[in-house]
Amino acid sequence: MEQKRLQSGKKWWIPVTVFVALAAIAAGGFLIWKLIFHRLNPEDTVTEYFELAAEKQYGQMYDMLSESAKGKISKEEFTERNQNIYEGIEASEIQISFPKEEQKYHGNPVTVTYSTTMNTLADEISFDNQMTLTKEAGKYRIEWDSTVIFPSLKDSYKVQILTETAKRGTIYDRNGSVLAGNGVVSEIGLVPGKMEEGDAKNLAIQKLAEILDITEESIHTALSASYVQEDSFVPLKKISKSDTEKEEQLLQIPGVMINDSEARVYPLGAAAGHLTGYVQSVTAEDLENLEGKGYHANSVIGKAGLEQVYEEELRSVDGCRIIVVDENGNTMEVLALKPAEDGKDVKVTIDANVQQTAYNQFSADPGTAAAMNPKTGEMLALISTPGYDPNEFVLGMSNERWDALNNDTNNPLMNRFVNTWVPGSTFKGITAAIGVDTGKINPDENKGYVGLSWQKDESWGDYYVTTLTDYGQEVNLENALVYSDNIYFARAALDIGPDTMAEKMKTFGFDEEMPFEIGMQTSTFDTDGKIDSDIQLADTGYGQGQVLVNPVHLLSMYSMFVNEGNMIRPTLKYEEGYTGQNWKESVISAQNAEIIKNDLVQVVENPSGTGARAKIDDVMLLGKTGTAEIKESQDDTEGIERGWFICETVDDTAKPIAVVGMVEDVKTKGGSSYVTEKVRNIVSAYE
Repeated sequence: MEQKRLQSGKKWWIPVTVFVALAAIAAGGFLIWKLIFHRLNPEDTVTEYFELAAEKQYGQMYDMLSESAKGKISKEEFTERNQNIYEGIEASEIQISFPKEEQKYHGNPVTVTYSTTMNTLADEISFDNQMTLTKEAGKYRIEWDSTVIFPSLKDSYKVQILTETAKRGTIYDRNGSVLAGNGVVSEIGLVPGKMEEGDAKNLAIQKLAEILDITEESIHTALSASYVQEDSFVPLKKISKSDTEKEEQLLQIPGVMINDSEARVYPLGAAAGHLTGYVQSVTAEDLENLEGKGYHANSVIGKAGLEQVYEEELRSVDGCRIIVVDENGNTMEVLALKPAEDGKDVKVTIDANVQQTAYNQFSADPGTAAAMNPKTGEMLALISTPGYDPNEFVLGMSNERWDALNNDTNNPLMNRFVNTWVPGSTFKGITAAIGVDTGKINPDENKGYVGLSWQKDESWGDYYVTTLTDYGQEVNLENALVYSDNIYFARAALDIGPDTMAEKMKTFGFDEEMPFEIGMQTSTFDTDGKIDSDIQLADTGYGQGQVLVNPVHLLSMYSMFVNEGNMIRPTLKYEEGYTGQNWKESVISAQNAEIIKNDLVQVVENPSGTGARAKIDDVMLLGKTGTAEIKESQDDTEGIERGWFICETVDDTAKPIAVVGMVEDVKTKGGSSYVTEKVRNIVSAYE
């Protein structure tokens, strides 16, 4: 049986072997036909030549030339000319077509008429052309000269690319003040012929390097460039026009010259650095990712903040002309023209005065602040302190300066307003909203005095919730907010229950990306979206536990108290007559929003309230202080205290404003009252 199977297998392979052999003969025959007969048709030769051009196979293109053509140009010269032109204009999608009427070819040589289209960095180029071919050894060979590339291009002519620089759009604040725009800076350079010689020259370079914060080596490298002559201006670095003291120092050095130069400028500097962001030159990676969108090696692109958010509107597209010029530089033909496209201006809701005031108030501490119109959601300020000056990124930064920013323990490069933070007692307003709206908190109920330290029962072991102020026996919602009673809100959270608490927090936007132009970290209350224990639930009630809140999200949540229970949607794009859009509709009832609003007003209006320092004559504010303890355990005495204050106008003022501020550690600075005064000053300056 086994022998028969083997014999049967051999018989099966016979037709397969024959088939493979025939296929190989057929394939080989096709290759032989392609090699021997393909170029018998002159149109096939033209097509193959330009296919090689599209693939940048310049050496193989040269091999298709006639012997007489090769005698006029070397392979190296041919390759260099074709490469410089095709790749210089970024030719792509080179397509060849022939007339619809069949061309008759007689004699030797023959002329082929064809049409060419190609994409370039300027625009599409299309033209009709002719190519002369000579049959040599049974194949058509090309009688090449430069007109094969473009009909008007003689061998002595050149293809030039001329660019027209377009301007990037300007970012304006709501009142028309420039936040980021195209301005004039001082370009510092040297004129070699006016420098001193010997040791004096070396000392001058050393001093110049110190003032400009650049290396002596970079100055020597710039001076040794091939283009440099005795009367050349050798640029070294750009500095702000406002740095007049530095300019005076520089002008004392022989050979220094200062010219005006255009650059991106940020008038508010560090006060708006994290908000505006900055632009920088595109990288090779940028060019790869943005291929086909008009960026080139000299383009700039928004790298952070508003510059990045509005890149599509702000970006400019430089104009380009591709021309053929004769030996004297005269234009013989314009092959392609793409007009320059200036970027569009962007107007944002930010108020530069509020932005500057907020930064001035918080600049001494690591922290953040945000201001918003609570009726429309228009952001008026977004600051992170300490900030960085975006002008440094544009004008040039030394490695030493970059290292200093990165190694600064106060983290000036960290954008704090996009992050989430433990909100402390500012969250009590949210717990109050959840409790009243679900019926778990009766605002008028006296929950009874239980002292300054409390736990649910013995199951909590050594864990107690503590509060600071003994305000008497009337333990109701208003007093709990006015005196910031941790125990009241811990008990209220237990009454609400973990499931209801989590469900309502999610309706307020927790665990959800906030719709905002700048990407913000999502507010959360637990890593798995659940509250896992009574202790965690109790701590959540007064803004501890695992609660993390973004400052802008907190502003949106507090807006429900002045918007009949609706949370306003924050926005940055300015629109004339904008009236606002809700992010979350009816998160609590209008009636309950009014109840909590009135209680929060007393936090500021009551002289004993924790927010009393925020009171402004003739301005009605609601507010809530907060002190978030960041420590390893309840007994930890080394932890820090984040200080918070949030407030907003509640009357029919012509200039509504809500402000939230946070300082990372207020433990030795008077607690949340330290922040309360700063926020008050922002509101006061706006009114």
